[in-house]
Amino acid sequence: MNADSKHDAPNPAAQLRRMIAAGRTVWMAGAYDALSARLIAQAGFRAVCTTGYGISASHLGKPDVELYTMSEALAVSSAIVEAVRGTPVVTDCDTGYGGLVNVHRTMRQFEKAGVAGMIFEDQVSPKHCPCLPGAVELIPIEQGAAKIRAACEARSNPDTLIIARTDALTMDECITRARAYAAAGADLVQPISGCVRSIDDLRALKREVGKPVSIQILSWLEDGLTADEVESVATLATYPLVPLMTTVKALQDNLAVLARSHSSTALPRERCSMDQFKDLIGYADIVDLQQRCQ
Repeated sequence: MNADSKHDAPNPAAQLRRMIAAGRTVWMAGAYDALSARLIAQAGFRAVCTTGYGISASHLGKPDVELYTMSEALAVSSAIVEAVRGTPVVTDCDTGYGGLVNVHRTMRQFEKAGVAGMIFEDQVSPKHCPCLPGAVELIPIEQGAAKIRAACEARSNPDTLIIARTDALTMDECITRARAYAAAGADLVQPISGCVRSIDDLRALKREVGKPVSIQILSWLEDGLTADEVESVATLATYPLVPLMTTVKALQDNLAVLARSHSSTALPRERCSMDQFKDLIGYADIVDLQQRCQ
């Protein structure tokens, strides 16, 4: 479906709900801008998940410590939704960008942008990415549950998924917090990869909380779990950083040679053709639109 079929597009949240109800794991990859989102959808992923880590890196060139604002994250997410019309988008909404009132507004604004699901985490704001050195500080569990209730209160589309992420570092605390967030209304729960030590941890989380589980496949999980094992426990499964890290490595390789040789004839990484790129970004749709409207 092209970008101009906006008014014919199905409700993406309802579409994602139907995918989940079908009982198969929905696999996603992390988008950090509209172009990466198009590539993810083009590759065959049935949904796209934004990555706050990638958005901070690509738009600010800074670590993921919630330096960007809600409105900046919203602008990126809106562009992603528009770029992949027909493919549901789940957004990383960090801490909700403040307290309960902020979470309420964040929920409303991202729903208006057309996202299908939103992830809220229980860190103190501003957050501290678990990938960075230093301790992660969590808000009290009662405040975490209150944020989920605020998101549920603000939700205007009953199909929009609310995913409660906990950054607890032990599985016992993860389960305790996930139970509280599920009771507050979360549709899915999500642990950080750092607290997961084995597939049995994920099985225990799913069993003890009684809610579908969303996982981000990072660190040892990329090599340590098979696709079958992931699908046995996860309703949503995301490779959040493979697109970003792939792009960075490819650019480093080609740019290093280009800067040294001032020639593009022997670059180590293959490039797509101009025709391929024009097709990817919908150049033909623009030409067609101009011709129809003249």
